Amino acid sequence: MEKKKTVSKVIATVFIWIFVILCIVPFIWMLSASVKSEAEVFAVPFQLIPNELKLDNYIEVLSGKYSYLLMYWNSIKVTALSVILSILTTCLAGYGFAKMKFPGRDKIFLIYLATMMIPPQLLMVPKFLMFKEMGIYNTHWALILPAAFSIYGVFMMRQYMMQISEELSEAARIDGAGDLRICFQIIVPLCKPAIITLLILFFTWSWNDYDNALFYINSKELYTVNLGLVNFMDETGMQYSLIMAAGVLTILPIFVVFLIAQKYFVGGLTAGSVKG
Repeated sequence: MEKKKTVSKVIATVFIWIFVILCIVPFIWMLSASVKSEAEVFAVPFQLIPNELKLDNYIEVLSGKYSYLLMYWNSIKVTALSVILSILTTCLAGYGFAKMKFPGRDKIFLIYLATMMIPPQLLMVPKFLMFKEMGIYNTHWALILPAAFSIYGVFMMRQYMMQISEELSEAARIDGAGDLRICFQIIVPLCKPAIITLLILFFTWSWNDYDNALFYINSKELYTVNLGLVNFMDETGMQYSLIMAAGVLTILPIFVVFLIAQKYFVGGLTAGSVKG
């Protein structure tokens, strides 16, 4: 039995490593191509590290004629505001559904969750018409406001907050604290793993948002990096060394954020799965 378990673990480990390598290879090729000259990108035999690193590719992407630095700044602004607002609304809504008692609370929460079944693509035209009437079409607010509310975020925060003892809230109310003070000074600090997990998810979703940017933004000076990367490919005439440099710069913020906060990520995802 022990030998069978050992063999099974070895086989599973080998398959996992093969899968990981297959997933990583495209990123390694992209990083390698980003520091090569155009002639070396498809040279045979393949050379992972070129004889001369072409860091000029990154300089040309950021400071050249392509306005990629402006698009980068647009993405940073949109993502930062989206994440801040979504964390704020998620904490407030999660606290309301987890710690405040009012008639029909659980039924309202179920109805709220049921809206997750509506495909986002189905709402694009109604949102387009609504944004036109509100005067925020072709502005960054058309990307920020929808991202400021997350059904999954509220669900996850509510599940996490339900594990926190009610005695803490009751003791604070006895001392005269209101709901906002209880939420942000007592409950929210105890939800750090869940908040950091949501921060990573919200950051990734907002930074990678291409469909909404394509649908609601048509001015080039308002482009985010996702629209900018597509436009950049057309303007460079498919120069793969420059395109790969732009691609590396595009995924770099996500990699950095995940690297910093990864130790909280798994714990935050699984913390709310015990109690419902």
